Formats: sequence, C-alpha cells, structure tokens
Amino acid sequence: MKEVLNLIQEHDEKATFAGGCFWCMVKPFDTLPGIKKVVSGYTGGHTKNPTYKEVCRGNTGHTEAVQITFDPTLMPYEKLVAIYWQQTDPTDASGQFADRGDSYRPVIFYHTSKQKEIAEKSKADLEKSGRFKRPIVTEILPAEPFYPAEEYHQDFYKKNKQHYERYRTASGRERFIDSNWKG
Repeated sequence: MKEVLNLIQEHDEKATFAGGCFWCMVKPFDTLPGIKKVVSGYTGGHTKNPTYKEVCRGNTGHTEAVQITFDPTLMPYEKLVAIYWQQTDPTDASGQFADRGDSYRPVIFYHTSKQKEIAEKSKADLEKSGRFKRPIVTEILPAEPFYPAEEYHQDFYKKNKQHYERYRTASGRERFIDSNWKG
C-alpha cells in the first residue's frame, strides 16, 4: 500500500527550498504525510550539472537546496513553507549557521504563481509578527534547473546518523531553532 501512495502522480507538485546545508533540510520534510520524495541538490546558478566541490568553491552561483515532490491534497504548500521557515534563520542572507557564503543562502524557489503568492504572504506575515528584530531577508525567486547532489548526500541523516546529529548541533542550527521557533 505504501508503494502505491508513494507513486508520483500528475497532480503532485514540487517545492524547492534552500536553507543552508541540505543535509539538515531533508529530515524535517521527509516523513510527513503527502511527501513523495526529498532530493538534495543545487539550484539557482549558472553551471550545468555542478559537483559538490564546484558549488563549495563558490563560483557556480548555485545554492544547496532540497526539492520536495508532494501531494498538495495531503500536504498543502502553505504548510511546507511554514515548516521551511522553522528550519532557518530568515534574517541571515550570508549563509545559515556555521555555513557561510552564497551557496548556503536562504531562498524559497517557487514553481508556480500560486506558490509565489503563498511564499510572499508567509514572508510578510513573518515580518509583521515581530518574532525577529532584524529584517527577514530570505529571497523568493522563480525555480531554476535543479541538479541532484551526489548519491552520498541523499538521505544523509539516515545514512550517517551520528555525523548528521553532531553537525546539526555543532553548526548552531539546533540551538537557533530551539530558541527562536519552539515554544
């Protein structure tokens, strides 16, 4: 039955989010109802089929991102955007947590005009909420070609659980999320 539910259907949509290291952006979405697939990769740049090393060097224009295939009847895009915000520091345009530079910048890449509208409203609501003293700088940009990362980056939190947990804590992400989003 689970195999049937995970088949990609015509009505499924894609959501693409950049929020720092893609290792930490998979798990929050991976097991939610309606999520068919979460792929780590690169987007937003000018180099075709970039490698991890090329993206890390910073001359491809790409950022690390996750692309989520989802069933919008089970998981609305609004909810995905809300989850996205809670994985990031939306006030830091120069990277996320310990990861610095353009390849770690926070971006919501929209695939449709409806996604753009939802993302912009969500960003405006977050700005109005007063949750953060600094401005919300996460960009909202049209989706561009997405290049899956190398296989060893896929499902990193499952394949390298201890390394993932250490990294998530040492990077400052866990502490930031706990103090700014929980409670």
